[in-house]
Amino acid sequence: MNYSKFSLLVLLFCFTFLLAKADEGMWLPLLLKNLNEKDMKAKGLKLTAEDIYSVNKSSLKDAVVNFGGFCTAEVVSDKGLIFTNHHCGYSAIQSHSSVENDYLTYGFWAKSLKEELPNPSLTATFIVRIEDVTAKVLEGVTANLSESERQVQINRNINKIRREAVADSHYEASIRPFFYGNEYYMFITETFLDVRLVGAPPSSIGKFGGDTDNWVWPRHTGDFSVFRIYAGKDNKPAPYAKDNVPYKPKHFFPISLKGVKENDFSMIYGFPGRTQQYLSSEAVRYLIEKSNPAKIKMRATVLGIMDNSMKSSDQIRIQYAARYASIANYYKKWIGELQGLKAFDAVGKKKTLEEEFIKLANKNPETAKLYGEVLPRIIQNQKNLEKYALARELFLEIVYYGSQIIDLASKFMATYEYGESVENLKSQVEEHFKDYHLPTDKAIFAESMKIYYDNIDKALYPDIFQAVQNEFGGDFKKYADFIYDNSHLVNLEKVNELLKKNKSEVQTILSQDPTYRLMKSLFASYTVRINNEYQVLNNEIESQMRIYVDGLRKLMPDKKYWSDANSTLRLSYGKIEGSAPRDGMMYKHYTTLEGIMEKYVPEKNGEFDVDKKLIELYNKKDYGRYGEDGKLIVCFTASNHTTGGNSGSPILNGSGELIGINFDRSWESTMSDVMYNPNICRNIAVDIRYVLFVIDKFAGAGYLLNEMKIVGK
Repeated sequence: MNYSKFSLLVLLFCFTFLLAKADEGMWLPLLLKNLNEKDMKAKGLKLTAEDIYSVNKSSLKDAVVNFGGFCTAEVVSDKGLIFTNHHCGYSAIQSHSSVENDYLTYGFWAKSLKEELPNPSLTATFIVRIEDVTAKVLEGVTANLSESERQVQINRNINKIRREAVADSHYEASIRPFFYGNEYYMFITETFLDVRLVGAPPSSIGKFGGDTDNWVWPRHTGDFSVFRIYAGKDNKPAPYAKDNVPYKPKHFFPISLKGVKENDFSMIYGFPGRTQQYLSSEAVRYLIEKSNPAKIKMRATVLGIMDNSMKSSDQIRIQYAARYASIANYYKKWIGELQGLKAFDAVGKKKTLEEEFIKLANKNPETAKLYGEVLPRIIQNQKNLEKYALARELFLEIVYYGSQIIDLASKFMATYEYGESVENLKSQVEEHFKDYHLPTDKAIFAESMKIYYDNIDKALYPDIFQAVQNEFGGDFKKYADFIYDNSHLVNLEKVNELLKKNKSEVQTILSQDPTYRLMKSLFASYTVRINNEYQVLNNEIESQMRIYVDGLRKLMPDKKYWSDANSTLRLSYGKIEGSAPRDGMMYKHYTTLEGIMEKYVPEKNGEFDVDKKLIELYNKKDYGRYGEDGKLIVCFTASNHTTGGNSGSPILNGSGELIGINFDRSWESTMSDVMYNPNICRNIAVDIRYVLFVIDKFAGAGYLLNEMKIVGK
């Protein structure tokens, strides 16, 4: 073959791949009729777009819940019963657990409404309607405005639109940019404040496989928990009160016992958090070479210290369980993402798209003027941003995922320097020390601060690092000894003594406290040296990305474009299917209870421990109506495009019936936040039949099924 023709074909293949990938996308339900309905029906949808999203009648969207602002849940009964993931409810389960009532280990099931457990900070939010408000938001925004002037005008418009939209109602309104600010949509929401824990399986089911199996297929995790939304007697949101009543939803999902077959149509409804599909090649290179490796190292160190401590005591295990799970989740995700982006040559594919974009932009003077220079500017700004971005990411790691004393010190600053309530601080202190172990925190402090020191640009160091060099020879373990021996903020007794003093006395003590001084120095360097420069460069990139994405949509109009996830309601669709992620490796689309027994390792609180009751049910093959051909399906995979925030999302068949609860992606799929590969990207769900089996046969809580509409068997 002629080499130039071969090169052209390779280029064309890469370009086509980037623009037209099957089953990719997280679509706004408002736009399904125009963009997706025809394709969805061709693939097996039996509903209309109006059945999925409507403001004129009840629709599927009315059974989809934003769970706490961090996960998704689904309504499954006319009494406000909702399903979500075990890992989404994990903090709530932990908060009710103790050594005496270890709900994490043994599970919990309320036998009546009176036994359901309140969760003061947990919310459940529904979408009332979505509106395209682009024209209103961009009113008065002209080409001659600077970026800051543009944003001032946009913010002014947004505030007015939001205020008018929810006047004289209990609803809330948020307006979010799409396609980097080329479009704007308003979300009218209703938030319920009383969400109670109804049931959770033991961790040997809900967390089976633990961190070893996290982000991995084949999977055998019964990752679900059960809550209930309560309302006032008028069915409107109300703060927790004993006389609140179960919420009556506009819609709840029927539950299908028909099961799933390969190539069946499937769709996911939920609140995906964040994707970065339009990143430049330079930004992807930064992820691969700098950002992910540094954060992986930081979290691996922290997790190793936690793990050793948690194995030494049940009390420490319970204290750190939720924190460990939270930190471990993205630690492993970043590893998979890194491997996937490298293996898929994501940087090379991005460069291919960028080269084609520049060629198209420069075809005529008008488009050259609009788009010809935007990519070179983005790439140069990304290079300039790199050292600030890395320092910023690692700062956030040490403050929020490293030692807990820095975060506590910042709460003291908020109270004694910025006027926050002392009573509020006292409750925060109580919550802080409830899940705190000094030796563990001290070890984390020493190691994480050393990693921060070793990885950021020296010009961005906090001033206190010079004192660490001068007084401790740069030894962060010696510095940790000094901090934890002398600070008032490292144990509850000292903190309580501090809180008894008047404001002036506390301020004097804090000014000399080594933890407080470290926190002040870290925050000062972050604000002045890191974040200021980061924001300037990042804002410049964001404004250029708006032009770039506008250019993509206009210069390459044949693709149906979707905007990056931003925690707003989206729908993705695909089919039930297995995968072949690597050479010689073929995965089925489902796993069974037999696989749980194959992985079984008898060890209390071990990742692969199995409850005796589940073993008995397996040995008897007592699966009831939840089995299929003598087997019990546990999990399945599908090619629905998902990300963080989709945890707990309902997986629905073509009739809008619940067939599973989404809880993860395969390790090879974690790259899909940046680049989607339809050949290997798979979401993982717990089969709804396994969920019902655990509730009914294992937990003996079959009374809950009486509330549900179960179809198919």
